Amino acid sequence: MKNKIVMSLAAVGAALMVSQGVAAEHGAGAAAKGPSTNVAWTPEQLRLVASGDKNRGGQLNRDMFCASCHGDQGVAPTGNWPSLAGQRAEYTFKMLKDYKDGKRHGSATAEIMVQVAQQLSDQDMADLAQFYASFKLPSLPVGVSFDAAKADQAKAVVTRGDGKRLVAPCQACHGPNGEGAVTDTPALAGMPPEYFIKTMHEYKSGARANDVYSRMRLIAKTLSDEEINQMAHYYAGMTAK
Repeated sequence: MKNKIVMSLAAVGAALMVSQGVAAEHGAGAAAKGPSTNVAWTPEQLRLVASGDKNRGGQLNRDMFCASCHGDQGVAPTGNWPSLAGQRAEYTFKMLKDYKDGKRHGSATAEIMVQVAQQLSDQDMADLAQFYASFKLPSLPVGVSFDAAKADQAKAVVTRGDGKRLVAPCQACHGPNGEGAVTDTPALAGMPPEYFIKTMHEYKSGARANDVYSRMRLIAKTLSDEEINQMAHYYAGMTAK
């Protein structure tokens, strides 16, 4: 019963955070900066992503040198870059569009992607997205490890959330197996810990701001650095067993 109450409170918290995000997105500051993304999931947009040709995407992965950072089959060779194997096609497409539109920027690695995305058409992005989505979720890159003890410490917040802080369970959006469960919510299983930590700190500081309605920015600000560290190892270890 207690767990059900906590989960209910967490769900209320999620709704409150989205409401706060909506207000922030449409406030005076947002009016000056514009929306966090230009991608709207209309039927036409979804059909475009679904039309992606994974074979052509594989060719682009080679020709555009995407493989040098994300691997020949979407598994990053180091922990400095995200693995994209098994990633939801819609999420990959959105990220590429956000880079091209200047909605995702602020770090040295992001600026590299901004330059790459400028050379891609929407169809190119759909093709790449389907290429990466065609693989299973990745194991960790060679030489990258995770801490099982830290992963265990993150389990409560990931699976149940924290009603006291109005934090919804991470798995409510990212899926019970870290596979991603909502159109613009990414798979996290097998993500290198270093990249996960870097991303969460960018959300926490506001350096990354392409999350719709500030959802991840609001959540990241409630988490301690140690909790972020623990979550990074939790998701990294999901495909390392």
